[in-house]
Amino acid sequence: MYQPTGLFKLTGLAVVTFYLLFSPIQAIDVTYCDKKGDYKVKVHGVEIIPDPVVTGQPATFKISAFSAQAIPGGKVVIDVSYFGVHVHQETHDLCQELSCPVAEGDFVLSHTQTLPGFTPPGSYKLKMTMEDKNNQKLSCFSFNFKIGFGSLISDS
Repeated sequence: MYQPTGLFKLTGLAVVTFYLLFSPIQAIDVTYCDKKGDYKVKVHGVEIIPDPVVTGQPATFKISAFSAQAIPGGKVVIDVSYFGVHVHQETHDLCQELSCPVAEGDFVLSHTQTLPGFTPPGSYKLKMTMEDKNNQKLSCFSFNFKIGFGSLISDS
């Protein structure tokens, strides 16, 4: 059996270390609100840019999803918790976040927002509920994200 030695062992270790340290994609676990629910919109993944979010700078949340049917309109409700305590809620018209009607198939809901500089760093949970025009739940899911420290230097 071949056993790597010397330079080959160091090179392999360096490649793995570089990948783990500098890989820009981190998997974000998504949990459905009702694990037995038969949601019409299924989430494939979540991308947060930057990750962790930095206060005072724009943060983009991209939700990759699939709809089993066309969606003529509705709303998106976002609830945010900080260490289990509800701290924020906002509601958006689905057609302001996406081009309506949303066609059956894959789509990406992208929302960019700048958090105030006084937002405390730490671990947060975002819960997103999508409803159609008749207030029927299309999807409900949550994921964790982190907020880091913003710049302490003013841009004046």
